[in-house]
Amino acid sequence: MFFIYKILINLVFFFSPLIIIFRIFKGKEDLLRFKEKIGFFSKKRNKGKLIWFHGASVGEIQSVIPLIERFEKNKEIKQILITSNTVSSSFIIKNLKLKKTIHQFFPIDCNFISKRFLNYWKPAKAFFIDSEIWPITINNLYKRSTPIFLLNGRITKKSFIRWKVFSSFAKSIFSKFNLCLSSNIETKKYLKKLGAKNIKIIGNLKFSQSGNEKTNLNKDLVNLINSRKTWCASSTHYNEEKFCGIAHIKLKKKFKNLLTIIIPRHINRINAIKTELNNLNLKVHLDEPKKKIDPNTDIYLVNSYGKTKLFYKVCKNIFLGGSLIKHGGQNPLEATRYGCKVLHGPNISNFKEIYRFLNKKNLSRKITNQDQLINYIIKYFNSKNNSKKIIKDLHLIGIDILNKTFKEINK
Repeated sequence: MFFIYKILINLVFFFSPLIIIFRIFKGKEDLLRFKEKIGFFSKKRNKGKLIWFHGASVGEIQSVIPLIERFEKNKEIKQILITSNTVSSSFIIKNLKLKKTIHQFFPIDCNFISKRFLNYWKPAKAFFIDSEIWPITINNLYKRSTPIFLLNGRITKKSFIRWKVFSSFAKSIFSKFNLCLSSNIETKKYLKKLGAKNIKIIGNLKFSQSGNEKTNLNKDLVNLINSRKTWCASSTHYNEEKFCGIAHIKLKKKFKNLLTIIIPRHINRINAIKTELNNLNLKVHLDEPKKKIDPNTDIYLVNSYGKTKLFYKVCKNIFLGGSLIKHGGQNPLEATRYGCKVLHGPNISNFKEIYRFLNKKNLSRKITNQDQLINYIIKYFNSKNNSKKIIKDLHLIGIDILNKTFKEINK
């Protein structure tokens, strides 16, 4: 199976120019940095010890930022490399004030590119986050005797079934990890069946993300939010913006000064979203620097990355997208760490355990239609804000998980 995988990945490399051009056209690649994905580097490798973290996108990278901040204080470590697959995650890292940490896009998992990547960066340790399993790179790390870790490991039933079809291939990969830190019991069970050896459950690292960033939103915007009944639809996907726009129209019958903030998951859709909302006769304001906000704005549409947390600081009633469509949901912990109450659709397969925990704490609620969404928002508007207690409770849980994780990977 390894031989077949190599053939398939070589085919991907062969067609990579066409794939990358298509993705650039779709706004999913960085025109100046796409070469990093085929083995060219845009950053210099410093002398000394380097450790490497790899995650697919925004959520995975954000979950390990607290760990990286601790490693930044370690004098033995001279450089920290973060790789990811998406443009949005590169923007997140760019906005962080980390002195030793650099970002590169993860290269195609092709043997000669993988070797070129590892020969250049020479990581002392490699950390793969969530469900990012790249067989050739892992195999090459193992041959170099580089310690390999799986952080916040997550294997869904669907992905387990796929791996299980090629059980000997799976075992040859998962057995090479020095330590697998599983995010839940189900994943631990699957990892064991797939051949992983040293598996531990400490907790989900996404609990440990900081919620203390300073708010630096435009003062006029903050004043607008504070003067009106405001709710936020975050990480929305196709069709969810229209769903929220119609909900806004219905809610406005009860709250004349209603303001709805929409933060799309992919801002390359921003023009289509604006048109769709305008077609509902809604006044839409695009989040642009120095652009005066019309006080009669219905929808405040965010069209840049990295601001989500800032809105969570000032808006405590959240609908989290990717959950009304077959996407599996988005991570709700970022919102709850800021003391927000989270509403979500029925499709949350990627975050079942987290939502189960939050539901028990009355921090999240499932909705399946606009009427349910509206009723909960009305309820939250009329209830007492207990965000300080929520923040404190989740912070203590997160610190404990972070401490235990840091201890395990430094043994």
